[in-house]
Order: sequence, then structure tokens, then C-alpha cells
Amino acid sequence: MLIFLDIDGVLVPAKGWKAPELLNDGFPAFSNKATRTLKDLISEDTTFMLTTSHKSNYTIEEWKAIFKKRGIDIHNIKPLENNINNLSRKDEVVNWFNANKTTENFIIIDDDKSLNELPDFLKKNLILTSPLVGLTDEHLEDARAILNKGLQVV
Repeated sequence: MLIFLDIDGVLVPAKGWKAPELLNDGFPAFSNKATRTLKDLISEDTTFMLTTSHKSNYTIEEWKAIFKKRGIDIHNIKPLENNINNLSRKDEVVNWFNANKTTENFIIIDDDKSLNELPDFLKKNLILTSPLVGLTDEHLEDARAILNKGLQVV
């Protein structure tokens, strides 16, 4: 399973009036609710495809350590390519799917409203979070429903 994962507004609620708590590694703490929800969703065969704007700031090993420190033990992490052309998140995701034909089940977890414009075969796998709240138990139910349908490429 692939999870295309954003961080800000998904694992770290984006509250403009309040700076996020930073852990001693310098990266923001994840919300407990989002961490619990994500842990309930993933399995050993999950690969995280990082879509976050932070994706190029850390190595794969640093990302693994960031997640582990926040209680999420993951083995497979891959960032989308550096966004040197300042593409929208929607265009970054569409470009990845155009370049990488996949037969794996996938979900996209993000708070970026540009993803509402995804082509239907991608949008039906989108979990759009509220940036102020992040990932919740309600999203877990939606994600499981998407994954239970399986890969349905048009």
C-alpha cells in the first residue's frame, strides 16, 4: 500500500496563532490523534510517499528517525521529487502517477485544497483533512473504505 502523505495540516495541525511544539530533533511534534490514526492505518508493507514541502529537507534515514521519535515505526519512505518548478500539490501528485505506473492500493492524505482538482481516479483515493484539525478517527474509516475497494484505474 502507498500512502501519499503531507505533514503540515495532517500530522501537525496548522494553527497560525500558535507555533507548533518542536521536539529536540527540531521538527514539530505530531498530534496524538493523528499519530494514533496513522498507526491504525499502516501495515508492514506500507510505503510512505512524502508530499510535504519538507520532503527534501531530510534524508530517508532522518525521516525514519523523525517518525520513530513520534511513535510511528515505518520501514519504507520515499519523497516525491523536489518541487523545483513550484508546482501545485495536485500537479506534483499527477506527475508522479504519470511517471510511475502502479498496481498498488493507495491513498492520498493531505490538507491542500488544490487536490480537489485531481482526476477522478486519483481523487476517489483522497482523504482531505482540515488544516486546523489534521488526521482523525473519522478519516481512518474513510481510508479503510477506499482501500477495501482496491485499485480501480480507469
